[in-house]
Amino acid sequence: MDNAVTKLEAADIAQILTMLPHRYPFLMVDRVIDIRGDEHGIGIKNVTVNEPHFQGHFPGNPVFPGVLMIEGMAQTAGVLCIIELGMAKPKSVFFLTIDKAKFRKPVLPGDTIEYHMSRIARRKTMWWYRGEAKVRGQIVAEAEVGAMISDP
Repeated sequence: MDNAVTKLEAADIAQILTMLPHRYPFLMVDRVIDIRGDEHGIGIKNVTVNEPHFQGHFPGNPVFPGVLMIEGMAQTAGVLCIIELGMAKPKSVFFLTIDKAKFRKPVLPGDTIEYHMSRIARRKTMWWYRGEAKVRGQIVAEAEVGAMISDP
């Protein structure tokens, strides 16, 4: 029997909360769609003005912090890895690398960020992904991220 039939194609917030240890205000992905194993997926983040980082970044001119977009990319990739491993209870996920990070355009409250993640490589419990953060189809940030899943 083909295992691909039982694979998730999308993960909603309830599923993400069972996979990732992150919680508000540090959970940077609301759902993951277009999941193709650990090869590709798109994380969705709805940016709202009531998020706490906008109090200081920047008063009167709220801009979503670029580093949080990188975190959103990593969380999206983490969901893909955890789904691929078929983990009932996730282990810890740790950053290994952040490379080639570029920030192209500001992201503002009301925007929806799509984290387009594509696997570059995998070795045992280590993965590397290329990510593009997009708003309305335009790239606002990009990076290559590496992570490792290990026992807690």
